[in-house]
Amino acid sequence: MTHDSENDKRSAHELIDLLHPAQLAAAIGLLQDMLDPVSLAIANAPFDDEELRPEMEKRLAEAREWLKHNKRIPHEQVLAEFGITQEEIDNFKEPQ
Repeated sequence: MTHDSENDKRSAHELIDLLHPAQLAAAIGLLQDMLDPVSLAIANAPFDDEELRPEMEKRLAEAREWLKHNKRIPHEQVLAEFGITQEEIDNFKEPQ
């Protein structure tokens, strides 16, 4: 089945015009994700079905047990303890 690109675009525009304003944000987010190369790579990445080593299973069990008895630590607090901000992470560039 072949697609007529112009008709497909017209149909997409017509569907967008029918959306409730509250649905537009979701549609925009979906379209942005479809065009973002990182999101596309993640969506197309193969499922990681590698078995966990016993050591990793033990560590995960310990972490789950810890969470049963302790409050979760907010991400921002962890970053603060390392003296960095989310903005620094978002803007980080590997040295050339």
